Amino acid sequence: MLLKIIAAVCLLLWGVALLRLGVTRGFGAELRRFLSMCANNRIKAFFAGLGMTALLQSSMATTLIVTAFAGQGLINASTGLAIILGADVGTTLVAQLFSMNMAALTPIFMVAGYILYSLEHNGRIKNIGRIFIGLSLMLLALAMIKEASLPLKESETLPLVLKPLNNDPFMAVLLAALFTWIAHSSLAIVLLIMSLVASGVLPLMLGLYLVLGANIGGTIAPLLSTLRDNPDAMRIPLGNMLIRVVGVCAVIPFLHLSLPYLDMWETDHSKQVVDFHTAFNIALALVFLPFTGPLNKLLRAALPDQPQADDPGRPRYLNDKDLDMPSVALAAAARETLRMGDIIQQMLEDTFKVLKTNDERLLERIKEEDNTVDRIYDAIKRYMAKVSQEFMDPKDAMRYVQILTFSTNIEHVGDVIDKNLLPMLQKKIKNQYNFSPAGFKELEHIHKLVLESIQLAQSLFISGDKDSARRLVEGKEIIRKAEIDGMTTHIDRMRGGVPETIATSSLHLDIIRDYRRINTYICTVAFPILEESGEIHATRLRPSNKTQEVIHAEELPGNS
Repeated sequence: MLLKIIAAVCLLLWGVALLRLGVTRGFGAELRRFLSMCANNRIKAFFAGLGMTALLQSSMATTLIVTAFAGQGLINASTGLAIILGADVGTTLVAQLFSMNMAALTPIFMVAGYILYSLEHNGRIKNIGRIFIGLSLMLLALAMIKEASLPLKESETLPLVLKPLNNDPFMAVLLAALFTWIAHSSLAIVLLIMSLVASGVLPLMLGLYLVLGANIGGTIAPLLSTLRDNPDAMRIPLGNMLIRVVGVCAVIPFLHLSLPYLDMWETDHSKQVVDFHTAFNIALALVFLPFTGPLNKLLRAALPDQPQADDPGRPRYLNDKDLDMPSVALAAAARETLRMGDIIQQMLEDTFKVLKTNDERLLERIKEEDNTVDRIYDAIKRYMAKVSQEFMDPKDAMRYVQILTFSTNIEHVGDVIDKNLLPMLQKKIKNQYNFSPAGFKELEHIHKLVLESIQLAQSLFISGDKDSARRLVEGKEIIRKAEIDGMTTHIDRMRGGVPETIATSSLHLDIIRDYRRINTYICTVAFPILEESGEIHATRLRPSNKTQEVIHAEELPGNS
């Protein structure tokens, strides 16, 4: 009998996880965008947290998203606490929904979920199927718990076990908090308590104590997950825990007095448990929502900002809490890749300054910037390896490849600057070479063309604009022509016996060659976009005569 109850609890947790997975994978980016739009006002933030949690079925998931925002400096603890107060009310509305008799919907949700899940390999429809299957499993699990626990009403041992807990609110709250932390779902534990009270296994008063413990237990996992984050991220889950602890301590002495009012409102004990859960969270919201500002000051005093040395090689946008939402994780990786692109652009500009001024300190700084690019690239690779491709729709899968390819090519550009251009600049400085005015002007021209390509490529990486992709590829041909023209005029100057040209010949030609290599790496971002739109073929080779004959033969009637 206990094994059946444990199995039903596991099924309940699995249903909650599956439903949350479907919502986060299918609508995670939209939910985060909605949350960020409502974060500029305390009341809006409260209702945004309420609505988001009603969809996510988990105040814990909302808390983790909000702490990620706070860790990036997008919201402060005052706004974050308003969102969390709304999230805690939102999860009680979900519990209210499941307290209704919806057993007839279980087979409908299961059939609908399976059909939607099977319609496509990846994508939003598949995730909607997950949501329906998760709902059906939760309803099925609640029915199993109620049915499996009915014989416990006749048990002679159970009252002996539960009586001490009924008389010891502290231990009951502590145990419920512990189980909620282990389950990582306050909703699942509240629904379990509701089912056990409905079957008569748990007395009502003990059920209310356990609900209070579940409210505290739901704050533990988010707090532990932010222990290594900056203080901005830690303040929100810590504040949420303080609010719950204060609320529980204030309610317990008067809990017995609430029973007559619960009986007046609702005679069904299982509904009373859920109603109490809702009323408790609404009361906390009404009491603490006006004071999130002072609470923020208290939390800042308890967790002051820690001055951190600026480490440019540390990723700024990659957050493991976003990995459950591939579209959000990919957006973060794209932002980090753009940061790599900005550093590369600065490296290239500094390289040309060294070419003009022979500044050896600036040359050393460029080397450090390449190390920064390497570290960011390594972080992006590791992060992308954690993003599961199993749940990506085709659009996200294509973006995944694009980010990896573009970040890899940017890292190669850094290597070209560090391992090719910088040694040539060191040689120029050491031997005190000077380019001829005409030769320097050619280098400056190709430098400007490549810089324009880098800027256009970064814009294209975000927009995916077909016209920009075409311009980038056309610019590649312009740079190729500039390289040929530069080599031709350089040879002409050598024939004319220009001393500076003769002395710097190998440097001049090698620098132009490396600029063209950099541009080649940068332009690769355009080809997948043009291939998808049919502007170019996957291979740009012209078909040979033999290939054309085969194609022509296959097109004849009767051939295949």
